[in-house]
Amino acid sequence: MKVGISGKGGVGKTLLASLLAKAFAEAGYAVLAIDADPNANLAATLGFPHPEKITPISEMSQLIEERTGVRPGETAPYFKLNPKVSDLPEKYSQKLDAIRLMVMGRAKRGGTGCYCPENALLRALVTHLLLQRDEVIILDMEAGIEHLGRATAGAVDKLIVVVEPGRRSIETAYTIKKLAADIGLEKVVAVGNKIRSQADRNFLTGMMPDFKFLGFIPFKQAIVDADLKGKSVLNSSPELSRAVKEIFKTLLETRKAAEQAKKKI
Repeated sequence: MKVGISGKGGVGKTLLASLLAKAFAEAGYAVLAIDADPNANLAATLGFPHPEKITPISEMSQLIEERTGVRPGETAPYFKLNPKVSDLPEKYSQKLDAIRLMVMGRAKRGGTGCYCPENALLRALVTHLLLQRDEVIILDMEAGIEHLGRATAGAVDKLIVVVEPGRRSIETAYTIKKLAADIGLEKVVAVGNKIRSQADRNFLTGMMPDFKFLGFIPFKQAIVDADLKGKSVLNSSPELSRAVKEIFKTLLETRKAAEQAKKKI
């Protein structure tokens, strides 16, 4: 299963990515968690020791030059657009229990030299991860789909947009849905986070009729307190764990239903 997670900054993307990675790992799946958000916090949230010492792939200048033929920042008319990346998950991932982690780093955007060796390596790596790897891939993304393209859209089982009760969060969700549609990615769903009441749930479902909600994660002060104290938030609230386990079960059920539908065809 390949799952991308996006949404407006601060809505809880990394928290959901961490909890889903943990749920899959506890169920016996091999999990590769990918931090593709420039504000990389997935390692810390998952409890990896010394996350500040992990160097993102996009900042590994020697590796980028070795694989693409061009050093980042250099002007060159040609470089490898499809560099070798199949060995990178084993060489440059960190492992904690049953979860492997890779930190991608920032993808350069249009106007800042986006046609560059760093992006070529990142695109090739994401393509390999989504099309060739057979473990569960959890992709923690920024508020967009920069790391995805038409070649990989079909490999994503679900793109989960995390939203909180707020209009800007909802606007971002619809922007992401449009960007996904532009590359042919139609498996876009939502998860509501920081839900304090039934009114919050009704607000989100009423404002987002075009989205299917996989579930809702309650707001718990224990999560905030654990984060402020620098403690793991993954076990901070039983209600949080139960909500994510339900989302995990729904993901599995929808995947099984899709596989059965293919067999009938």
